[in-house]
Amino acid sequence: MDIYEALYTTRAMRRVKPDPIPESVQARILDAAIRAPNGGNSQNWRFLLLDDPEKKKLLGPLYRDALKELFATVYAPFVEAIAANPDHPESIQAAKVTKSSQWLADNFEQVPLFLFAFVQQDRTGGSIFPAVWSAQLAARADGVGSSLTSILGAFHDQRVKEILGVPADEEWKQACCVSFGYPTGRWAVAPRRPAHQVAYRNGWGEPVGFTVDEPLWQPQD
Repeated sequence: MDIYEALYTTRAMRRVKPDPIPESVQARILDAAIRAPNGGNSQNWRFLLLDDPEKKKLLGPLYRDALKELFATVYAPFVEAIAANPDHPESIQAAKVTKSSQWLADNFEQVPLFLFAFVQQDRTGGSIFPAVWSAQLAARADGVGSSLTSILGAFHDQRVKEILGVPADEEWKQACCVSFGYPTGRWAVAPRRPAHQVAYRNGWGEPVGFTVDEPLWQPQD
């Protein structure tokens, strides 16, 4: 796969089939992850793959509760804005995202594979998130969709660690959880605000010097 195809089409794919992911694909996902750059080459990370149905049954209710709390607190203004002006293009797009997020919560136990990423000293995520993104790109190369979330760590960190058997005395921090599965939808370039609208050069608010009105990579016919 062309690297730009992977970069431009690896978006959050939360709706996935329950079909299992072969271990050979899982191995490529993890092997790509550990090749990512990390501070001082300390490799101070741990990755936990989860496909145990019983443990997913324990985590599913926690995930649904965490999403409910997220929508009621941090994302409350986001939800209110959608309800206030449902026909606005931004509201329509935002509603799609919330429905997709809810689908993942409602079907948590049916998702074939999760990856939990843990760190100790990497408090900013500067080492772990490049590794996780490499895992997601590797999954994309094999046609596997993924979606990163951190709400389990935000709302139910201790209970999740207990379920997964994370040593309590080693101060591992749950960085994120990534769902993996073969998507029910189609790969496509995600709509985003153009780069020149969110980037500056040499000073805040200064024009970046170019415009990008359309994605610079397009699918080949």
